Amino acid sequence: MTTKRIKLSSSELALQILGQQDALLRQMEQDFGVEMFLRQDSESGEPQLSIKGSSARVDKAVKRIRQKLAAARDQGAPGKPGLEPLNLDAPSLPEDGLYRTAYGKVVRARTPNQQKYVDAIMSNDLVFGIGPAGTGKTFLAVACALRALESRQVHRIVISRPVVEAGEKLGFLPGDLLEKVNPYLKPIYDALHQLLGPERFRLWRDTEVIEIVPLAYMRGRTFEDAFILLDEAQNTTPEQMKMFLTRMGNGSKAAVTGDVTQTDLSDKVTSGLVRVEGILKNIPGVVFHRLNESDVVRHPLVRRIVRAYDEWEKTK
Repeated sequence: MTTKRIKLSSSELALQILGQQDALLRQMEQDFGVEMFLRQDSESGEPQLSIKGSSARVDKAVKRIRQKLAAARDQGAPGKPGLEPLNLDAPSLPEDGLYRTAYGKVVRARTPNQQKYVDAIMSNDLVFGIGPAGTGKTFLAVACALRALESRQVHRIVISRPVVEAGEKLGFLPGDLLEKVNPYLKPIYDALHQLLGPERFRLWRDTEVIEIVPLAYMRGRTFEDAFILLDEAQNTTPEQMKMFLTRMGNGSKAAVTGDVTQTDLSDKVTSGLVRVEGILKNIPGVVFHRLNESDVVRHPLVRRIVRAYDEWEKTK
């Protein structure tokens, strides 16, 4: 851990940089994944800002604060906003709101069953969301993760997917390994772009407040005070599922999402998502929640497609 200190020349400048009731300070803490404290220097009596966290995150936060200080001095008058001020006039979330996106849209559960799913995530440490495409199982879990992050229930978000070849061999795709697996992670990037906006998403990704990683890269790690999400879990083996679930550290929550009808595993391999319910179904704090055709919130045609496949499966 690293701590750096910046002296502020006056209380007026501190107010300008940090906002009313430290609102901008709290926003910067979230943006950079650091802790900030405003104290009075014992010798000079001037306000002093302490920034604590990993070296890389602290350096980026210090750089941003110095930019704000330079902009404030250029403006020459206290009280004017610095760079990227927090919109204090933004409306609060409605009672049924889960998260407000960077574009002002309120994310909320759209069916009673989705609301039960959200409630389960908010009140339990491990929730499995199982259902067909379009039911919002991943999007709502990501929104819950962002809400937990911004309300300081967790300090970071880790999102993972298994990399399973579906018709196209990794070896034939161009680029190095990271470039090859990036297409598998693209749906997660899309959801975060929609919720956070591209600028904040890039900032939180670059400072590792949000980490998106292939499942194989999680072995040997432990995540504390984190919200951990495993998507497309139907493509995990039982061994991979066990490996993921045992990554949870103190203060962490986990959500696992998948559709057991769309596995890309070979016929000889049992899905870890299928097997795990029989193993964990009686464990307190573990919830299995199923979404279904009535929860599909994509194009209306998707619901009819899901129903048609369900009916066809019954005739086999």
